[in-house]
Amino acid sequence: MTDGTTHYTRPDVAGFLAFLNAQDGPKMEELPPEAAREMFRVMGQMADVPRGEIAQVEDRTIPGPAGDIPIRIYDNRPTREPGPVMVFYHGGGWVIGDLNTHDPYCAEAARLLDMPVVAVDYRLAPEHPFPAAPEDCEAATRWVADNIPCTGLVLSGESAGGNLTIATALTLRDRPASKPVIAIHPIYPAVTTHNEWQSYRDFGEGHLLTEGSMTWFGDQYAPDPTDYRASPIDFPAEGLPPTLLVTAGLDPLRDQGRAYAAKLIEAGVPTTYREAKGSIHGYINLAQAIPSAQADIRGALTTLKAIVAEASA
Repeated sequence: MTDGTTHYTRPDVAGFLAFLNAQDGPKMEELPPEAAREMFRVMGQMADVPRGEIAQVEDRTIPGPAGDIPIRIYDNRPTREPGPVMVFYHGGGWVIGDLNTHDPYCAEAARLLDMPVVAVDYRLAPEHPFPAAPEDCEAATRWVADNIPCTGLVLSGESAGGNLTIATALTLRDRPASKPVIAIHPIYPAVTTHNEWQSYRDFGEGHLLTEGSMTWFGDQYAPDPTDYRASPIDFPAEGLPPTLLVTAGLDPLRDQGRAYAAKLIEAGVPTTYREAKGSIHGYINLAQAIPSAQADIRGALTTLKAIVAEASA
């Protein structure tokens, strides 16, 4: 089916959006940050699948540049030899999101990739505006390299976390950690501070992530558009590790993700691009409300596993 223009919308996505857009009450950008965070947590509890069985889940705190950083370590094996480890940065516009909002996805990644996954609970805006988030992500990633037995790092995250994936990879390209970054997997990433994209105009209302919420996130986070961590599309991509970049077909961020994939290819970075046609921003946290998202998640992680295996060979 279509969404009123020429854009294909999956039936389960259309049903979820109809439910979502019929809800009364304030919009996220009309709430104080803590209330918006609670709204995001509740939506995840309703719309995502349960965590499922996994051998190990451990919550820890590690030292950061401005105090301790909470992390959560997932592993589907009770013991393992050193190998690749994924570091995951959650989404939520740098304002909302935490270890719990992305808990089911991280467990699924640990199972399907058969590697430890370390989720990072970086500082959030507006209490901690830019560059607190990328500074915490860099520090946590260096800590993983130094303290978790591993042979290489796989960086991943969605939306704001996709931005933090690319930002951290660029930082570690120029100032390497004690273990190499062997692959990155940004999922519908934000790669610029400007909104001159056709997908903003096509999907900025009624598709979960709205123009109003994006403006609100940006106002809270206050990124510096001249900093590579805020707008990586404006900075050289040469030398980044093999990349699996994923977008969603009905996402305001779709076109900037497509443009960044093209930039990677032009820079000679081994790049795989996938688009979840007919789906929306945020689908990795909506696997119960949008059952077709489960196939997108499996497909991307299966592809990533092959990329990591090739990079590790």
